[in-house]
Amino acid sequence: MKTFPKCSLVTPTYNWPEALELLLKSVEDQSYLPNEVIIADDGSKPDTKALIDQFKNKLPIPIIHVWHEDKGNRKPRIMNKAIAKANYDYIIEIDGDIIMNKYFVQDHLLFSQKGFYLYGSRVNIKKDYLKNLFEKQKLGFSFLSQGIQKRGRTLRAPFLTNLIKPVEERSKKLRGCNMSFWKEDFIKVNGFNENLVGWGIDDSEMIQRLHNIGIKGKRLKFAGIAYHIYHKEQSKSHIDINLEIEQQTTEEKLVYAEKGINQFL
Repeated sequence: MKTFPKCSLVTPTYNWPEALELLLKSVEDQSYLPNEVIIADDGSKPDTKALIDQFKNKLPIPIIHVWHEDKGNRKPRIMNKAIAKANYDYIIEIDGDIIMNKYFVQDHLLFSQKGFYLYGSRVNIKKDYLKNLFEKQKLGFSFLSQGIQKRGRTLRAPFLTNLIKPVEERSKKLRGCNMSFWKEDFIKVNGFNENLVGWGIDDSEMIQRLHNIGIKGKRLKFAGIAYHIYHKEQSKSHIDINLEIEQQTTEEKLVYAEKGINQFL
């Protein structure tokens, strides 16, 4: 049987403790616990810290809360700060509005492999189900559950995941809310690019640099199941700038972010 690497589960959050509470409850429910949870807090108010402190007393693993002042969306920076503090070799990244299937961490570790990163998909929890979700503190979903979209993504069959071929180019199916990679690879490309502004592209631009140093991707289809809680889309006012940076990274095969995790190591 495979020996799992030790891992850090890292999640960004910003002023949504109700969603973060469900995420942390889904950590508690995991069949195989990560070695630590690191919360990359982009400037939340004190109610988020109070919630995290509650879970520090409940979870049998360390929770590390990395916070900086709210100066607008600075997700790449807070994620770099958080991953710099990771004590373990393998990083599983999820969003702060994700509820993990109970085998989520186990699946990421089962398919972890040197020279690769993993990326999974997400099942969407619909807007009109949110009241029910938060009132019932619902963690478990299935193909037949109410209030979800993309039902096919609820199906878990890890033996089929083995049939998925690795990819040598960045996939359009990549989502930062559900992926994992080796910390040493992340450091080689200098982590997330802090020249990206506002929402979007930070995960895919970093993954492009991993491809540029020869790391391949593997899709976690039929495994690593995650449920995404509906929220309004964030402002995409700077998306063109970010897309331009990503295009440059792709075309010029750039491998190292000018402003990245090296500031915090």
